[in-house]
Amino acid sequence: MNGGNRGAPPHSVAPLPDWPVPLATAMRRVLSRGYHVADLRADALSGVLVGVVALPLSMALAIAVGVPPQHGLYTAIIAGFSVALLGGSKFQVTGPTAAFVVILAPITNRYGLSGLLTAGMIAGVMLTGMGLARFGALVRFMPYPVTTGFTTGIATVIATLQVKDVFGLTPAGAMPDHYLERVVTLFRARGTARWEEVVVSVATFALIVYLPKVVPKLPSPLLAISFVAAACALAHRLDPRFVVATIGSRFTTVVDGVAVHGIPGVLPRVQLPWGTSGLSFADVRELASAAFAIAMLGAIESLLSATIADGMTNTQHDPNAELVALGIGNVVAPFFGGIPATGALARTATNIRAGARSPVSAIIHALLVLLSILVFAPLVAYVPMASLAALLVRVAWNMSEVHNFVGILEVAPKSDTAVLLLCYFLTVVFDMVVAISVGMVLAVFLFMRRMATLTESRLRMDSMVEEGQETAIPEGVVLYEINGPLFFGAAQSAMSALHASRADGFRVLVLDLGRVPVIDATGLAALENAISSVTRRRKTVVIAGPLPRPHQIFDKADLPRKYPGLSFEPSVEDALRLAGRLATTARVA
Repeated sequence: MNGGNRGAPPHSVAPLPDWPVPLATAMRRVLSRGYHVADLRADALSGVLVGVVALPLSMALAIAVGVPPQHGLYTAIIAGFSVALLGGSKFQVTGPTAAFVVILAPITNRYGLSGLLTAGMIAGVMLTGMGLARFGALVRFMPYPVTTGFTTGIATVIATLQVKDVFGLTPAGAMPDHYLERVVTLFRARGTARWEEVVVSVATFALIVYLPKVVPKLPSPLLAISFVAAACALAHRLDPRFVVATIGSRFTTVVDGVAVHGIPGVLPRVQLPWGTSGLSFADVRELASAAFAIAMLGAIESLLSATIADGMTNTQHDPNAELVALGIGNVVAPFFGGIPATGALARTATNIRAGARSPVSAIIHALLVLLSILVFAPLVAYVPMASLAALLVRVAWNMSEVHNFVGILEVAPKSDTAVLLLCYFLTVVFDMVVAISVGMVLAVFLFMRRMATLTESRLRMDSMVEEGQETAIPEGVVLYEINGPLFFGAAQSAMSALHASRADGFRVLVLDLGRVPVIDATGLAALENAISSVTRRRKTVVIAGPLPRPHQIFDKADLPRKYPGLSFEPSVEDALRLAGRLATTARVA
């Protein structure tokens, strides 16, 4: 799958010359090693398959966001092409994703299509800046309970959003933004359910689930939706009373003064995302928080998808190049009517399993979606809304990671379980940004507490055992050992035993810091407080074995100048010998 061939076949593209670029794009790496006809053949087959999978998904996700279906297709075309060309992952497929539905649907309800497109463009600028600032590696620090919690929460919200079309409900008024209010609105509209929509939903869902067992190599979503759409059209012709909502009946677009039902069969046209009214600083400020949410989720989902793709193919992506490309894609796509996009894990995995060898596969996927708009647009009008809703229910189930969610509840520590449940609850009841923010803060505090418990301290006055050998501690000397990082979460507890000991029976204090890998400002302050307390009592302090990083901090703090008589020794043995001499001298004096 990696696309590296031994030896150059007769027909090949010569490697590109080296040129200075700030980031290592996957396309450049592939072409620099040589791209061959066999690679193009494999990429073409996988690209066609992924494009077929992306067709119904892109339309369904756009509808779930609250915009006409063609905007999802435009996203797959523009963002899919540009990110594949400039991105840092060989196999990433970019487009509209289910995770975005949770944050994009409220933006659409509040600001309309122009507000959504503008927020996506601003998010693209943020993503580009994050990539240029080399923030790509930070995603690896996202705790697993946080990602699982908000992913399962997003899946829950997506599945709830599909209840309306699965049952053919007709709520009174617009759907609310918040989850609990949305559930209440759907429940009140339960009397408007139609059996025809339910039959279509169940039939589509069953075919999506069971067709892979019969024809595993064919795209089951497209086959299922096509079959059900044809069956519905035939049923309506045989009995006009059989009517279901379709893309054609739900969406109408005016093209050159002509109303087109469904999606227009024309190329995406260049337009200003914010419309003809102009973009003011007040508009940017109002949309900034929504854009930040889009940028954060886009970065997290895209880099996680690229990381999983690396695990499937034993490759390594450039996270910063991926963020820059994702940013550029989200800046360009709104000018063609594309909604925010990110790396799509399901489509990326399909791309890999289909034998993709380079980003050319994702480019071909985008071109196929474009060709489908031009050729098959009239047929899209017959696709039932209930079928697309059933597809998104299946997508929600796949992304829910129920087995991982349950696994954390069963085996993880209580603190991780609390983070998981809190992130899930906040995602469902509030939104993903709140969930990630609170979850990360809580996870950081729990991490600090765990690290603090790893830092141990011990006060010795008689002897010490090092590598099986017992060493006597000289008379008048006490040894205080600290084992672990001395940072703000552990500093106070690490120094507590020393502060608790107020005995005046020693003359020299040896601080063994040979097992302290790092020390921060709080740890240094606690250490200085202890040294100052001891020296004020006319006693001497010897610091033993500080590692290089703490030693640099001590040098910058200029501790010997601040505390005359303070000594440093490379090992605890040397420190005890020096302390013994100092204690004897003090006793004689």
